This record gives sequence, structure tokens and C-alpha cells, in this order.
Amino acid sequence: MKTALELQQRIVAFIGGTTDEFDALAREVFAFQFERNTAYRAFCERKERTPGNITNWREIPAVPASAFREMPLTCFPPSEAVAEFHTSGTTRSNAGRHIFKTLALYDAAILPNFAAHLLPDGARMPMLSLVPDEPQSSLAHMARVLIREFGGGFVKRIEPVGHPVCVLGTAFGFLNLFDEGTVLRLPPGSRAMETGGFKGRSREVAKPYLYELFENHLGIPATHIVNEYGMTELSSQFYDQTFRNGHRTDLKRAPSWVRVRVIDPQTDDDTTPGVRGLLRIYDLANLWSAMCIQTEDLGVRDGNGDGFTLLGRATGAMPRGCSLNAEALLAT
Repeated sequence: MKTALELQQRIVAFIGGTTDEFDALAREVFAFQFERNTAYRAFCERKERTPGNITNWREIPAVPASAFREMPLTCFPPSEAVAEFHTSGTTRSNAGRHIFKTLALYDAAILPNFAAHLLPDGARMPMLSLVPDEPQSSLAHMARVLIREFGGGFVKRIEPVGHPVCVLGTAFGFLNLFDEGTVLRLPPGSRAMETGGFKGRSREVAKPYLYELFENHLGIPATHIVNEYGMTELSSQFYDQTFRNGHRTDLKRAPSWVRVRVIDPQTDDDTTPGVRGLLRIYDLANLWSAMCIQTEDLGVRDGNGDGFTLLGRATGAMPRGCSLNAEALLAT
């Protein structure tokens, strides 16, 4: 256990910006997960990928996000869990579960990334969360961490205030707020983080129209609205560069402890910039579960290769060689 805690402390230090050794840490995390996660080890062995024969982080096998619906993916006995976050499945039985031995890495990853994108001007302000305070919601936990750091609270409606605030919510949650007739002008410098979130809802609106509603109902201009992309299966989040750049953009960049590839599902290779593919994410903060996640989300890389634009959910097959259903996991 001492070695595991030391590895965790090194990742926390990396998140804090005191080291810069992603490849070495990623391969150590892979070795740790290969040793402790029986199902993942069997999957890797069938792909003939082991800590002894990979040469860089790109060769680490990816776990499909759907695998979190099939069984616990942990490097520890689930009975030792301190928290469990659920995906937004239509029923409890088909929701994915991300089980945590500790929230130390998850919490460490929240603040610097959020501050870099929502508070790049160095401002400090209360957080008003429209996200319901549910114990098994990763988004609600993120809001709790931000409220603990900056003040504020969970709210059902926005009231007039005399100082700038940051409002947190899903796109559908904001739309509900606007439909209820809320109209006020928050103080200059106020901003908002919206997370998308129309999946399975009865109503959906285009992002430009939604952002017009922010201006009309809250007085928050489009340049002060940042879209967040996150997954229950990950421990880190992604934000667009709008507030940092001073103009609307959908381009997102990964924090230093995360890498994102855009994969051609036919070849399992990286796409060229501008060509759509599936996002594959390597998150060091996922130490106690699975670091490399194959998502079902489409995206494109930008010309520099270090940013991506999210395009939505894929409808086709997973990448070649990446099938990981319950039978594959259990066939050890």
C-alpha cells in the first residue's frame, strides 16, 4: 500500500504542477492497474499488452466507457469504497458506476482546471449551483468542492446579488430556469459554466440560441459562458477556451495530467487534424479504476494536435480490438 500511496502523491504533485513526467507516470499507473485489476489484466493479456512490452503511454489498452455498466472496475475491493458516482442511465440497472477508494485525486483535479478556465482573471466569487445536490452525481460533487472553496451554495433559482457570481448547471437546467421567466442582470464579471445535458430530454435548443438566453435572462454575455465536458468514468474535466481567449470557441484542451487522442474506429490509429473520430482519454487521476477510457463521443483534433472539439455521441461500433463487454471481462 505504501507504493500505491506514493504513486498517488506523485500524481497529486503532477496535478499541482510540481513535476512534468506524464509518460513515466502513465506507464507506472498502467503497471499498477495491470497488477491489481484482474479483469483489466486479462483483457490486456489477450491484446498482448503488458507493462513489460509497452514503450509509451499511447500503447496502454483502452477500457470502453460502457464497461463501467458491466461490473466494478477497481484496483481495490469495492467494499473499501468511499464514494460511488453513477452515470445518467435511463434506469439504475443500466447506469455505469465509478467507484472510488479515495477522492483525493478527484478533488485535486477539480480546482486548478476550473480556475484556469472560469477564473483566468484571478477573480474569486461565490458559486451558485443549479445542479441537484445528489450524493451519487459526479457533477454535484464537483459543485460541492467548488462551493467549499469559493462559497455560495445549491440553488433552485437565481436571485439578484450585489457582487459577481459564477452559475453552474446543465444546459437543460438553465433552459428550465429561463422558461420559468427568470430575468435579471447579474453584476458585471459574472459568468456561467454549462455542461450540455439535453440527452433524453423532451426539449433541446441550439447552443447559439441558448447563449442568447443567458444574455437576455441573466445578463451574462457569450464570452463569459464556458462549456464543460466531463464523464462519470473520468476524474478530470475539459473546458472550452472561450473565457481565456475572450471570444466564443468550442475548442477544448486537456490539463497537463490528461491526454486525449482522436481515434479512427476502423484502424485504431489517430486521425489527422480536422477528421472526426472517437475520443480516447488517458487520465492519471483515474489511478484506482482505469486510466485509459475509450469514449463513445466523436471529436476532431485541431491543427496543433493538443486540442479537440466535441461533436456529439457516436452511433457506430467501437474501435477495432476494443470490445470489452461482460463476457470479455469475465473470460479470465
